[in-house]
Amino acid sequence: MTIFFKAAISDDVAFGMIERCFSDPDDYDGYLDIFSDHTEQTISWSKGRSADEFKDQITEALRSAWETARFFQVYERREDRDDAGTNEIRRAAIDLTRAYGGVIVITLSLLGRRSSANDLELVFLCFQEDAQRRNFRVRYDGKFVPA
Repeated sequence: MTIFFKAAISDDVAFGMIERCFSDPDDYDGYLDIFSDHTEQTISWSKGRSADEFKDQITEALRSAWETARFFQVYERREDRDDAGTNEIRRAAIDLTRAYGGVIVITLSLLGRRSSANDLELVFLCFQEDAQRRNFRVRYDGKFVPA
């Protein structure tokens, strides 16, 4: 399957979307996945777990990424566009950014328990240098990339 890195959203828009999910009374669950040269970690948010605790973990993961790789490129995965699955986008992002070194790929899925209409799926590519981010955008943003 080919991966299409659709037009990115700004990190401010992404943070606002995350905040809206946590302020919405609709129940969510989901997961946060972090992949870097030295770390691979998945944190899940399941029923009965505090939303504040999970939000704190998301905030800490993004803050930690910002400290080492502050140039973010964020992609929103949307079902209505028939985007590839989040895991496929994540795998492609990891494969395509290996040459840059020091890149952190963070996948966040906040899934509505009652309806998929409120799902939020984001893939953060966190680069150490702006030149790396710009190069990635020129090479892959808006283009089909064979898996």
